[in-house]
Amino acid sequence: MIFNKVGINTFDVLEAAGTKWNFLKFFPGLVGGHCIGVDPYYLTHKARELGYHSKVITSGRAINDAVGAYVARETVKKIVANGGDISQSKVLVMGATFKENVADIRNSKVVDVITELKSFGVNVEVVDPHASSDQVKHEYGFALEPQIGSDYDAVIVAVNHTEYLGKSESYFQEISKSKGVIVDVKGVYKDKIKQLSYWSL
Repeated sequence: MIFNKVGINTFDVLEAAGTKWNFLKFFPGLVGGHCIGVDPYYLTHKARELGYHSKVITSGRAINDAVGAYVARETVKKIVANGGDISQSKVLVMGATFKENVADIRNSKVVDVITELKSFGVNVEVVDPHASSDQVKHEYGFALEPQIGSDYDAVIVAVNHTEYLGKSESYFQEISKSKGVIVDVKGVYKDKIKQLSYWSL
């Protein structure tokens, strides 16, 4: 979020930091699921019972919990910057599970992206080759699309399922409007999207 305000790419910073021999690579994303997204709250609850308030853990979770809405707002800004009408816009979200190549949708932060987009009046379509549409509908109130459509104002690559890796820019051009935006949450298409607008965490 800071790098975005500064105007530099997070992955460029991580690449530079990675030249240090003992650098540990951690990448930004939508941190959900039933372990990392939940367990810190058990720890902070126990700590409070013992009279200790862990500001670092609670701040970390607060930031992670806000990323989904942040991605949605940045998507809306990009659509508007490209001359799009938000009330008439259509966004494709690729992926609904909490992480890559699993069917588990528990505590998926992709839902936060979708909810925030819908709060702006955006027409959101969601696809996921691993998730059950019935389960998604039951848990979150929306169904998955049976197939990817076209004429999208923005495409959000939210979950890096194997099926979504290695797509060419021409693929995204085929399913997007001429001024479409590619929102690449984890940066897998960095330096590969040249014609369409591109943004990543």
